Amino acid sequence: MDVITASKKLADLLEASTQAVVFTGAGISTESGIPDFRSPTGLWKNNMPIDFRDFVSSPQARQEAWRRKFALEEKFLNAKPTRGHMAVAALIDAGIASRIITQNIDNLHQASGVDTAKIIELHGNGTYAACLDCGKRHELAWIGEIFKKTERPPDCTACAGILKAATISFGQAMPELQMKHAEAASLACDLFVVLGSSLVVYPAAAFPVVAKRSGAKLVIINREETELDPIADLVIHEDIGEIMHPLCDFGWDTRS
Repeated sequence: MDVITASKKLADLLEASTQAVVFTGAGISTESGIPDFRSPTGLWKNNMPIDFRDFVSSPQARQEAWRRKFALEEKFLNAKPTRGHMAVAALIDAGIASRIITQNIDNLHQASGVDTAKIIELHGNGTYAACLDCGKRHELAWIGEIFKKTERPPDCTACAGILKAATISFGQAMPELQMKHAEAASLACDLFVVLGSSLVVYPAAAFPVVAKRSGAKLVIINREETELDPIADLVIHEDIGEIMHPLCDFGWDTRS
């Protein structure tokens, strides 16, 4: 299927939908310069993720986690929303899509202009930190200044607890409220569009199945095949930006 045909098929499904949900993974952000996780050039090629239990129990693990965080921070700070992000924002703005469920931590959906209330962040947000004990928010710039001088992350200024980027690590419990919101959105939608996710990280990857079993049509746009391709109504193995960008100028009737 060529790009034009694929984009048109997606547009037809969106136009027929009354309540679409968009589910995004790392693939939507690679165009901005943020690497994915599992590809040969991904973040986990040379550095396997640090388990949450190790982070909590080991000062050395915390030091390494923060070292990695600040080594990558320039990529995240310089990243801009991609054509895929802007197309999703247009769908939200027109009321075609009601919610974005994202596995990403890069804040690029917010940067594209989408209201935070319409974004369900399953894996948290990497643009700030939080105390694991009292929950107080801390800005990365302050932590970075101290880490650069001491090579150790500071403690929470409110309770002296452990500070961690406000993301969900392996071994850490998923955020209960966000999971409930994602399930509700998946059950209520009539079209579920996956953009740039390998759909191998659970429980997040279960939401396309939840939507499909509830009667929604399923679209998967990802460079590589996924395990859920066989149950999808439309599968597109093309560049997300090429497929999504034409939707920005589609001329949607505003439904919101």
